[in-house]
Formats: sequence, structure tokens, C-alpha cells
Amino acid sequence: MTIPPLTWDIAFYLFCAVIAIQVFYYLFFFRRLAFYTAPQRSLSIEHPVSVVVCARDEAHNLVKTLPGILVQDYKTSFEVVLVNDNSTDDTKYLVDEFMKSFKNINYIPLTQEAKMISGKKFPLSMGIRSAKYEIVLLTDADCVPASEFWIQQLQDSYDEQVEIVLGYGAYHKKPGLLNKLIRFETFHTALQYLSYALAGKPYMGVGRNLSYKKDVFLRNKGFSSINQIPSGDDDLFINQVANATNTAICIDPASHTLSEPKTTWNDWMSQKYRHYTTSKYYKGAHKRWLGLYSLTLFFIYPLLAITLLSPYWWMALAVYGIRFIVQAIVLYKGMKKLNEADLWPWFLFMDIWMFFYYMFTLPAIWKAPRKNWN
Repeated sequence: MTIPPLTWDIAFYLFCAVIAIQVFYYLFFFRRLAFYTAPQRSLSIEHPVSVVVCARDEAHNLVKTLPGILVQDYKTSFEVVLVNDNSTDDTKYLVDEFMKSFKNINYIPLTQEAKMISGKKFPLSMGIRSAKYEIVLLTDADCVPASEFWIQQLQDSYDEQVEIVLGYGAYHKKPGLLNKLIRFETFHTALQYLSYALAGKPYMGVGRNLSYKKDVFLRNKGFSSINQIPSGDDDLFINQVANATNTAICIDPASHTLSEPKTTWNDWMSQKYRHYTTSKYYKGAHKRWLGLYSLTLFFIYPLLAITLLSPYWWMALAVYGIRFIVQAIVLYKGMKKLNEADLWPWFLFMDIWMFFYYMFTLPAIWKAPRKNWN
């Protein structure tokens, strides 16, 4: 069967358009993170900090992660607000033992479920409202700071205008392909939300490593506008309250947190489904920016495969080569910034894999969010 020349023309022009859009995202957005240098401050002020951690049946995690928070090298006052959300394991007894040695634990036990508020929002709200200090730093019970200067680094990003600081929540590096896929997806997400913030379009943060002022939370009536949505205590809240002037990022390796990655494909996909169910509630402009990037990324390799069969195959390779070079440079610099440089030799494979990743995760947009927050 002879394919009409017009078909090849359309496929090639579509491919060029997709590549042009992708190059635009790399050069306008992602380069900002890749070449980011933290601003030098003439005056550094240390603020008292409240670290808020919510836990439900996570004694097995807290015994490993809580010491890393409690022994932070921070000269100014800080407290750890630990919210025990109706745990049935040994969390209470574990915290009792920690409180014998650390007097800065502010323990909040919850013994009743919140009606009509599913997910993590109620315990997190109680923790933030119980915080003694204005600067609130959030992390999860299964996260450990990457260094003893975690608090120092995050709070140092505040100034008179900044009310929100976005950090990077990494995963432990382990052998195996699944670990690399999880870490690349985490990096790829961070590349977007951190770059968008630098471009004056902040749209999300991650609860594993996030900070904002208590006044921002109270002024916006907490999570009241999103209480009906089980998840979203991090990304949806930031989507609502962040703007071009009140948001900063902190990406120094000492400011990262580390979490244990999922060990099976099904567990990881379940986690990603839960995260993606909130994206439909983002502001319209954010959904359009993110949607256009994802859509063009999804169509790169199908269109490349088609055009390689056409008379324009050599031009298609040249056009793809432009994106490849730009992508290689930006990803190399970006991965070095976020301490993920070992993933760079895999970036072409990971880029192709994103086509299949979107196929797996796209249905989550239409799924109803899960009720639990673990």
C-alpha cells in the first residue's frame, strides 16, 4: 500500500512542532533549575522552627527517622510536633522513650477520627495549629533529613517576602531498575515544580520536604477549601496559596530528605495513582502548562518512529538531535544539583520509558481519590 506524501508531511510537521514545544520547556523552564545559584544574603537570620510530623502506625519508621530530626545542628530553638493519628501500634511508647531524652518534642495524640475530613489533613492541621513557632517545616514519618543542617538550610531561604519554601524529597539509592525508575520520576517531577517556581509559576510542593509560615496556613483557613479531597495537603494547598513573590526553593544537598522507595511495581503505581488524582484540581493555567508538556512528551517517540519510515527520516533525526543535546545538558546540570547524577547515563532510556509511564498513570486522572493517607 502506497502512503500519500501528504501523510508523511503531516507526520513530520507534527513531529517538528512537538520537538519545538519540548525545547521551549527545557530552555524557558528547566534550565532555571539546572543553572540555579542560591542568592547570596548579606544578612542571615535564624528563626525558631516547628517541625511537624504526622504518623499513623509508623513506629517502625519513627525509630529510624525521628533521631535524624531531633539531633539537627541548629543553634536557635526548634521543636518537633509529632501528631499520633490514632495509631494502634507502639508509637505512643516509642515517643515516650524519646521524650525522656529530648525535651523539644511537642506530642499531639489524636484518639478520634475526624468526621467528613478524610486523609492526612486533619492531623496535619492539628500539628500546624499546635506549632509554637511561625516557621513550620513539614516532613513524613518515613523521611530522614539528608544532613544535620536540614533545618538550617530550609529556614535560611526565608526573607521578608518569602512565605513558602519548596524542598526536594529524594529516595534512597538502591540496586535495581525499579529504584532508578522511581528516582527518575521523582527527579522529573521536581525538575518541573522547582523550575516553575523559579519562573514565577509555583504550582506544588511535596509533603516530604516543605516549609511555610504558620500565618499562611491560618490566613487561608487551612485546608478548609480542599477538605473534601483525601489527598492534596501538600500540592493542592501550595497550588492555592503560592505565587511569584512569596515562594522560594532550597535545593542544597544538605536540605534534602530521604525516603524508602517502594519495592514492587504495584505498590509504586498505587502511590502514583493517589498522587495524580489531585492534579485535576490544579488551577487552569497550571493544568494547561503541565498538560502541554506531558502531551508533547507522550507523542515524541510514536511520531519519531513514523517519520523514520518517511522520506524525511534524516531531517527527523536532525530535529530530534536538537532536543537530545539540549535535554542532555539540562538534565546533566539538573541531576547534579539534586544529587541524582548517577541517573544521567540512563536518561535516554528513561525518556523513552516516560511514554509507557504516562500510559500507566493517565487513568488516575479520572479515578476517585483514595480515602486513606498512608
